[in-house]
Formats: sequence, C-alpha cells, structure tokens
Amino acid sequence: MWLCYGIQQTDKTSIGTQATFGLRTDTGLVGQQYSWLTTIFYITYMCFEFPSNLLLQRWMMGRTLSIYMLCWGVVVLCIGFAQNFTQLITLRALQGMFECCISPGFILVVGSWYTTREHASRALVFQSANAGFGIISSLVLYGIGSKQYQDPSFQAWRYMSYFLGSLTIIVGTLCLFLLGTPSEVRWLTPEEKKMANTRILSNNTGHDRTGIKKWRWEQARECLIDPCFWFAGLNAFLSSVPNGGLTTFGSIITTSFGFTNLQVILLDIPRSTFSVLYFVVIGLTVSKWKNLRMFFMMFSVIPPFIGFLVMALLPSDPQYKWAKWGGYFMTVPFVIGLFMAWTLIPSNTGGRTKRTLTSSWTFVGYCVGNMTGSQIFQAKDAPSYTPGTIGCSVCFCLEFILIVLWRLVLMRRNHIRAKKLREQGISEEDRVRLGKELGAQDITDLQNPYVSIFQPQT
Repeated sequence: MWLCYGIQQTDKTSIGTQATFGLRTDTGLVGQQYSWLTTIFYITYMCFEFPSNLLLQRWMMGRTLSIYMLCWGVVVLCIGFAQNFTQLITLRALQGMFECCISPGFILVVGSWYTTREHASRALVFQSANAGFGIISSLVLYGIGSKQYQDPSFQAWRYMSYFLGSLTIIVGTLCLFLLGTPSEVRWLTPEEKKMANTRILSNNTGHDRTGIKKWRWEQARECLIDPCFWFAGLNAFLSSVPNGGLTTFGSIITTSFGFTNLQVILLDIPRSTFSVLYFVVIGLTVSKWKNLRMFFMMFSVIPPFIGFLVMALLPSDPQYKWAKWGGYFMTVPFVIGLFMAWTLIPSNTGGRTKRTLTSSWTFVGYCVGNMTGSQIFQAKDAPSYTPGTIGCSVCFCLEFILIVLWRLVLMRRNHIRAKKLREQGISEEDRVRLGKELGAQDITDLQNPYVSIFQPQT
C-alpha cells in the first residue's frame, strides 16, 4: 500500500515538475490551459468517485484497485507521447478516472485489517508515501532532468512520464496477487482469514466482506441529517484548495523565488523528509494516546496559514528567496488535516452504505477543492500568484474553525450517549458485547446505542 500510494501521488503531481522542464512550451500550452490539466483530472476523479466506490463494495476490492492501477499506468506512460493540449487534457481526464478509487479504497482496506485504535497510525503509514516515495522519485527525476542540461534537445519531461508509467504498470501487476481484504487475499489460510475477520469485530462498524449488493436507503438518508457527514466533505474541500494550488503551481512558484528547475527538485527532498518524520511522530502518538487526532488536525493548519502569507506578502526580490522558500516549507503539515479526517471514516462511521457515501462525499470535496485550487492561480498573476496564495491562507483559517466545531459535535454526541447508558444501568461488558453484535449486523453509528465510537477515536 505504501508503494502504491506513493506512486499514485507522484504520477498525479509530477506534472508540476514536468512543467518546469518544458511541458508547456513543447505542447504549445497558453493561458489557463495548463491549469485545466489539473482541473479536468479532478472533474473525472469526482464523476467516477461514487461508481468506483460502489464497485469496490460489490466486487473484490484488491482486484479492482489493481486493475485501476494498471490502467492509469498506461495513461501516464502515454502522456510522454503527447504533442498538444487536446491529447494532454484527454489523457489527464483518463488518469483522473482511473486514479479516483485508490485513496478511498485504501481507507477501506485499512478498516478491514486493523482495529479502530490502529486506523490512524496504519493509514498514516501508507499516506506518508506522499512524501517518502517523493524523496525517491525526486532523485530519479533529478537524474532525468539533468540530462536536459547536457543536451538541450532532450525533452526530460517525456522521459519522466516513461519512467513513472512503466513503474506503475509493474507495481499494479504485483498488486493483483498481493492486495485485498483478509477475506480476499490468497496468502492467508482459511483459519488466518477467520482470525483477521474476528479481530475487527471490536470496531463495531461491520465486517470486511466485499461483494455485498444490498443498498440500505435508510443509511443514505441518515447521512443527510448527520452533521459529521457534511463536516467531512467541507473539511476535504478547504484542505484541498491549497493542495490543488501547490501540486499544480508549487514548482513554478518556487522557481519564481530565484531557483533553477533542478534546484527546485532537490529542495523538495528536505520538505519530504520533514513530512515523513512528522507523519511518524503523529502515527506513534495517536496509537499510544486517545483523543488526539483532531488536535493534530487543528495544529497542522496553523503553520501553512502563516507560510502562504509569507509567500504572498514578501517582495519577489532575490534577497528574499530563502525567506519565501521558508514560507513554502511551512506548508508541509497541512495534509494532516485531510489525511487524519480520512481515518475517521472507518473508525467512526458504521454501516456499509453510510461508510461508502461518506467516503464518496469526502472525495467529492477533495476533488472540488483541488479544481478550485488549480483555477485560483491565474496566468495573469504570475510569477508570484499573490491572490491565489492569499486565498489558500484563508482556507486554512476556515478549516481550523470547522475542525473545532466538528470536535465539539462529537464530544456532545458522546456525552449524551454515555449519559443514557448510565441511566439504563448497562455494564461496560454488556455495552461492548451489544455494540459488537449490532456492528456486525451492518448497523450505523447513530443506530447503535451501545457503542461510544466518537470520543476514543477523535
């Protein structure tokens, strides 16, 4: 999962690096056409998000994810052969369509293997590949890019696509034999599969079995009245607006500080290294102590809020280039606000249909946010893109307020539930037993009165 997620993130965001090595000029991109390469990616990502989640629910999850990975690997490989905007935007649309299921699919896989207490740390392990694999890919892309300095006719961005596409196809083939839920994988014995399934019953959110075709409309209606459902989508949107801007224009903005395109690749390595260490610290901390996820989410949007203001307000003079890069470095922690929210889905959401809808809604917010982020950086604002960077800073301010409200709702809900259980005189042993029984019956978190799922996981 770590390798797959790292490759997916690199495949998706490599266009920013490729842009500094001639992609825009070699394919004749003008105006906002470059921005639309990211926008179309997230349009198809969003449109196929819900159908893909249904497919994950109704067919073998591991097999589905592997086939999708093989398909987008072919698309990334083909990007290296693109000659114009029409070919590029078509390929990016296909790439978004095939990559749409990887993140929600991996969140569901984590929920099928690990207990609630382990969800955050295990999810952060594969999500750390966003930076961890980024270190490896940066070194490879640096090697490819340096060839262009030796031979100006060498179009390095094309060979970056050749490399990334080929690697994705190879790893996708391996996943056909290795990836899946405990009930699907071939490398567990029947007894081991039974043990793995029994282990997650304590989550009170159901079982790991895919291939379930029953759709529960009452769970869909419950989503509409559950404020946490709406919080999840809005949080994903606010966090993804800056993400869309950084993944599309991060390398371009950094070169505007006064660095070369090769230096920009190398400067991403310390950012990625810090990100991995930050993920490790948070993963170990939330595994050992309860009730910390949302506190980390709140804290992790504060440095990016400051960092974007530094990039926006400092003059674009050579003497400020390291100060502005310092502001860019401060944006590293923002992904925690998004990634930690994803881990709340398998931890806090009961019912297969409700969990599917919550996951889909979250990634709709993720897609719309990334589309917005790629468009608020206008060509007329180059090279500093001040309006776009200020807009990203505002999003982090709003996200902080939203997370505070989200946690207050969870705390109040948990308090009311605990009070009712005390009034009924239900012992802790009975509460745990009854919670497991209802959780195994595909009951939602709001319908299950015997499990206090919110406080321990927030």
